[in-house]
Amino acid sequence: MEALPDGAARVTIDMPRPWRFKPGHHAYLYFPTIGLWTSHPFSVAWSQESTDAALMADEKLAMNRQDILAMQSTSMSYIIRARTGLTKKLIAKAEASPDGRFVTKSFAEGPYGGMHMMHSYGTVMLFAGGVGITHQVPHIRDLVAGFSNGTVAARKIVLVWIIQSPEHLEWIRPWMTSILAMDRRRECLKIMLFVSRPRNTKEIHSPSATVQMFPGRPDIGVLVDAEMEGQVGALGVSVCGAGSLSDDVRRVVRDRQGRGNVDFVEEAFSW
Repeated sequence: MEALPDGAARVTIDMPRPWRFKPGHHAYLYFPTIGLWTSHPFSVAWSQESTDAALMADEKLAMNRQDILAMQSTSMSYIIRARTGLTKKLIAKAEASPDGRFVTKSFAEGPYGGMHMMHSYGTVMLFAGGVGITHQVPHIRDLVAGFSNGTVAARKIVLVWIIQSPEHLEWIRPWMTSILAMDRRRECLKIMLFVSRPRNTKEIHSPSATVQMFPGRPDIGVLVDAEMEGQVGALGVSVCGAGSLSDDVRRVVRDRQGRGNVDFVEEAFSW
């Protein structure tokens, strides 16, 4: 557990066995030392596969499925924002720990979801509000990799992320750094960051033509219209965030469904 700016934490769980992950998956997490058997659902923001080098170096040949699984491990990462109850306790302990980190036992139940893949759309727009970015990051990695190796229809991928402060970029910085280093990323991915509450204009600067930052909230209709003008294939629009953001994106897509081939996917779960 690693404390992050503005009451958030990055949680990385080392699984005891490989876990097949797809974009859109979520899991119920239990932290017995913090909240006994209380659990909450969280979107899986990142997964990492690794192989035990020590076991691979062993001369013993894997003879069965158990031997192969023993050599592999999966880590699953989440972003948790402090609300009430369990999440508030988790963030408070992380912030009070040395270096803002601590280690504890956890149980993960899942994975669930992962029903809405975006592979068949030539143009994909992914909207996220705040911590809702955890749902969209795996889709971005999946689509950029698919574009590079020719296994998805996507030719244009647009991420629109609305955050309150530039500090929120730290929530996903290591994962986004990996995505920006992917093969052919510049050919297909455009990132648009909207900072709704900037402290001053000097905080707002665009690193490149494919990663742009703007002050204020986006005009969703203008953004969707711009992509529809140069639309490649069918347009898939996904949103994960607060109810007001989902309502706005849904309304914009509904108003434009008569103009072209556009689908709407809303990702949310209640607790």
